[in-house]
Amino acid sequence: MENKLTLKEWMPLIGMTVSAFIFNTSEFMPIGLLTDIAADFQMTEAQAGMLITIYAYVVMLMSLPLMILASRYPLRKLLLATISLFAVSHVASAFAGGFWSLMLSRIGVAFAHSIFWSVASPIAVRLVSGPFKALAMSMIVTGTAIAIIVGLPLGRIIGLYVGWRMAFMCIAVIAFAVLAYMTFVFPQLEKSEPFTLKQLPELLKNKVLVGLYIMAWLLPTGYYTAYSYIEPYLKQVALMDDAWITVTLVIFGAAGLLGSAAFSKWYDRCRFHFFRATVLGVAVVLLLLYPLSFNHYLLVALCAVWGIFVTAFNVVGQAELLRTTTMSTSAVAMSIYSGIYNLGIGSGSYLGGLICTHASIAYIGLGGGAIVLLSFGYCVLRLVRNMLKQEAEN
Repeated sequence: MENKLTLKEWMPLIGMTVSAFIFNTSEFMPIGLLTDIAADFQMTEAQAGMLITIYAYVVMLMSLPLMILASRYPLRKLLLATISLFAVSHVASAFAGGFWSLMLSRIGVAFAHSIFWSVASPIAVRLVSGPFKALAMSMIVTGTAIAIIVGLPLGRIIGLYVGWRMAFMCIAVIAFAVLAYMTFVFPQLEKSEPFTLKQLPELLKNKVLVGLYIMAWLLPTGYYTAYSYIEPYLKQVALMDDAWITVTLVIFGAAGLLGSAAFSKWYDRCRFHFFRATVLGVAVVLLLLYPLSFNHYLLVALCAVWGIFVTAFNVVGQAELLRTTTMSTSAVAMSIYSGIYNLGIGSGSYLGGLICTHASIAYIGLGGGAIVLLSFGYCVLRLVRNMLKQEAEN
């Protein structure tokens, strides 16, 4: 048995990691550029926030059907076509003549997003031999983590100095480079067994899985009520300048690594307490967002804690999903989870826009925190109890 990956395995895996980085950077980039996009098209931040809302809803609606459709095509052709759509859509974003043409180009990106994240993990584990499948999965996660730490702030910095259009164009250039690279190094892979809707009823009999789906909607709804508008919030309510905002976003993302480290250390030791703590932690942070806005240092520290808890929740949610499903159903279950999570992103972005429009942007943390508290109640009173019951039965 080989005790290390071959170059032939490493090269496409690196390409998948970079792909994960640019796909996630693209998803979160509008959050850091919202004020500039709104100013360019002479609209409010709440109106420009529809870019985030519609994007999330498209991913939510298309994840499962596109995953089922994608399973019928060769993975190499599917992946290259997906990266091509992603790259071309970003060129269209950079040259958008108006807000709705920008929205249309972002919908193209959302389609590519839906396909990519339906096949990314299955592709990654098929690129390597058995002992290295966990490493392959972790590299996809690493691409995501780097996107949050580096991609979002870097996109914002590019936007500040040369405009938001150039930020999208930079993503397009990287995507075309990845496309060329993957054309040469990505191997032919056999098609997977096609997924069918017949698998769904059996999945939905799993009470723990359904509970995780409810959490995947409630917590992101509360989280993104605030996070979707964090850039204008920091500017208008906390009165931070551009440099402070960029530093805050970098620290938020970097703190996520601590959340991932905490998961690795504590999850197996105190699984259920850890799960409850991550949800309660997000709620408390959101409720403190407005009270601590008077001091930049306290607010930056709070955002760091926010990054820790929300990253920990994201890892726990996926770990619990894989624990409660089988190998044959995990891909379908994860695709649905991704779709529902994006429903939460869209719902939160929409709710945050309503708060900004009809109340005040200052209250986005309070509104989001109330929803996460609701999810905490569900987690404690129903989900964890079902998890304990399922574990006892097994």
